[in-house]
Amino acid sequence: MSDAQGPGRPGRYNRSTGGLVGSMIVLVVAVLAFFVFRDAFRTTPSYEPEHVDWRSMIVSVQQQGLKPAYPAPLPAGWYAKDAAFASGDRPSVDLELTTDEGHFVGMHEEDTDVRSLVDDLVGSGTLERGQVTISSPVGSTWQEWVDPDGDHAYSTDLGRQTLLVYGSAPVTEIKQLIGTLSTEKLKP
Repeated sequence: MSDAQGPGRPGRYNRSTGGLVGSMIVLVVAVLAFFVFRDAFRTTPSYEPEHVDWRSMIVSVQQQGLKPAYPAPLPAGWYAKDAAFASGDRPSVDLELTTDEGHFVGMHEEDTDVRSLVDDLVGSGTLERGQVTISSPVGSTWQEWVDPDGDHAYSTDLGRQTLLVYGSAPVTEIKQLIGTLSTEKLKP
């Protein structure tokens, strides 16, 4: 038997750089066509976060004889996504807000050390920047805090309670919220 193709020659088809490039182009086009086809028939569900009725919680807390700080009014376009009250010997009030730009701002009020609040809610690497003056009905002297990720926080004493306002929102928006805070009695 003789070898019809000869030694060292490829069998069945010619192999070339042009053929390799052509087959790669066909493969890429096929993959792209698959993704375009798949996305054409996919519906992405929209998500609208629940807006929490934080005012009812504040009224309820006030009816128990406490005077929590709250935004009066909430800045335009902002909404509460969570509100919580923990009763007991050391009651606490939490309010989590979303700005009109989608940034987070939280408020936490509790009878505890400000450093432990900052470590728990902002981060353990948060640095104290010193006192600042922010015009607010609940107080004008605030302690400024900054964490390594750029989040800001401001704390002040409200009698026995420590109030911490913190978040990823720009400083101007956090200060805007602080300027609206009140402890006045809300009507049910």
